[in-house]
Amino acid sequence: MEELIRQLRREQCSCVIRQGSEIRTFHRRGVADLYDLYCNEPEFLRNAEMADKVVGKGAAALMVAGGVKALYAETLSLPALTLLANAGICTRYGKLAPFILNRTKTGWCPLENLCQWESNPEELIRTIRRFVRQQGLSPAAGEVREEEKSYSEND
Repeated sequence: MEELIRQLRREQCSCVIRQGSEIRTFHRRGVADLYDLYCNEPEFLRNAEMADKVVGKGAAALMVAGGVKALYAETLSLPALTLLANAGICTRYGKLAPFILNRTKTGWCPLENLCQWESNPEELIRTIRRFVRQQGLSPAAGEVREEEKSYSEND
């Protein structure tokens, strides 16, 4: 994990993920890269170790649903920590915040706000999917995994 944390800081990326011996870095804001992986390469998240710049409840839900094993977050929201702890994900952080701020630092992150009252990971994934679609951040391929098709029909 220490290697991932150093790489996160050195390369100033948003996220570093190690799956086995493969390490990848990501640079997009918000949950875009994590959502992409969850939808298109879920096997890369399964039992992965991650170092991330900012983790709110939406990102935490994707990590739980994706089967991430361990996480270090520079900044972690308390709702995200609760969700991760309940899922048994080994979690460390630099700063614990009551919630994640929006980009202008004038209020809640929109996704954190949408996720705040839900604790069921499946429902959180539905909320994230709707948010990603509304923001135009949909992954290039395979937006909905096969096992989730029934959810998308009811959205």
